[in-house]
Amino acid sequence: MHDIIEVEVFNKLFSSIAEEMGIILARSSFSSNIKERRDFSCALFDARGNLVAQAAHIPVHLGAMPMTLSCILAEMSLRPGDMVITNDPYKGGSHLPDITLIEPVFAADSGDQDSLEPLFYVVNRAHHADVGGAYPGSMGLAANLEEEGFVIPPTLLYSQGAYNQKFMDVFLRNVRNPEERLGDLRAQRASLTRGRMRLHEILAKYSSEHVFTILDQLKEYAERLMRDVIKKLPIGTYSQTDYLDDDGKTREPVPISIKLLIQDSDIIADFSQSSDQTDTPINTVKSVVMSATAYVFQCLVGDGHPINQGSYRPLHVKTRPGSIVDAINPAPVAAGNVETSQRIVDVLLGALAKAVPERIPAASCGSMNNVAIGGRKKHSTREFSYYETIGGGMGGRPEMAGLSGIHTHMTNTMNTPIEALEHTYPLMIEQYGLRRNSGGGGLHPGGDGIIRSYRFLEKAHVSLLTERRKLAPYGLSGGQHGMAGENMLFKQKKRKKLAGKVLFEAEAEDLLIIKTPGGGGWGRTIG
Repeated sequence: MHDIIEVEVFNKLFSSIAEEMGIILARSSFSSNIKERRDFSCALFDARGNLVAQAAHIPVHLGAMPMTLSCILAEMSLRPGDMVITNDPYKGGSHLPDITLIEPVFAADSGDQDSLEPLFYVVNRAHHADVGGAYPGSMGLAANLEEEGFVIPPTLLYSQGAYNQKFMDVFLRNVRNPEERLGDLRAQRASLTRGRMRLHEILAKYSSEHVFTILDQLKEYAERLMRDVIKKLPIGTYSQTDYLDDDGKTREPVPISIKLLIQDSDIIADFSQSSDQTDTPINTVKSVVMSATAYVFQCLVGDGHPINQGSYRPLHVKTRPGSIVDAINPAPVAAGNVETSQRIVDVLLGALAKAVPERIPAASCGSMNNVAIGGRKKHSTREFSYYETIGGGMGGRPEMAGLSGIHTHMTNTMNTPIEALEHTYPLMIEQYGLRRNSGGGGLHPGGDGIIRSYRFLEKAHVSLLTERRKLAPYGLSGGQHGMAGENMLFKQKKRKKLAGKVLFEAEAEDLLIIKTPGGGGWGRTIG
């Protein structure tokens, strides 16, 4: 066994490569969603497709990436100069706007190419502002996967260095704002190039045998940390059910249920009793359920610990094919990645609160508050497409209040600066601030949500995919619920309350106001 300090040094070294890949991606991308909001993730994998290290990017991306790579390696053998592109949710993806690029890293760039085996894989996943489909932003109330956007099965974007121009021509013909899509894909490629370069520097300094011995021990170390946390939880089965507001067509709430079995140093998270899949995009795929489960238990481990394949070994997820948490192709899944994933976290935390109430926070905002806007600018033949998510209130915690106006749980993005938005799109932000007193009261109150209003300067198509508009974020240990969110449209000074999931046409001078939920409170107020 190598010195634990050396193991931790290698963990920091590999994590820093993933972070640097993210810096390259952000600084060289075109769209505000990637450049400004940082809606992307980067990670490194070993030759067997096991996660080695990841940057502190988007939890819903990172937990699903191992399943993506597993699916690809089962279908393809990659050679030097190859690069794979995919966005298929049913092959380890999340939803269609999240495009993943994968490049193998070899020990050398010369010699007998066919005899070489990859030593690593560099991977990134970025949310593109549009990938085609029926609705701008590819985030509307579609009835099936193809209506949501352009589906990319695992495809060689580069084959031994040769660019797949035929694929790219077809892809760009099927998306809005193709120049922006191409620019963002080039940024993703540059990110992988930097990761490959840094790995070659390590392999030039250390033998591959030494590196992989250390990495195996790093994974064992991460596994021990996770098992130590689980061992401290009381053995038993803890059940919890929470609900999505509705499916976007009916008014009925949609249940997500868990039976959480804690046994010694393993957990089984059984979601099989959740609702059947629907014909609206609130469905999600199993890889996203794995992401949410891994995220919750990584939070219990705490900051500063290594996150790699070893962290996943004690976590066992059970789902039922054909359910809302394990949909069957071609069910639409655009909102599953962004909204259903948040509710999966809420049911996991609710179940854990029954086991260790002194450690679990109240429910946070519970929605990424998705806004997609598209149209055609005056005097232009090209369409624009804009997408963003809006933060909300964090749930109150056992030791302190929740934060206000922040993204929580399965998302980790930033806001879009008003200046960047107004410079690029025919929109004006008339109000942007905290939604005061929207957090639930308690010993440790929940954080406040956000108010963000959009004045349309031109006609546009708008899609909203939001949650917690009917069922408010729960409080814990006597704390009060947070305030539910609200969507409103002012048209010629007439106020109209909008549903949580809705498509509509906005005219010039219309005003859209989004009020996001506050977090639940924790603990009873003393006195």
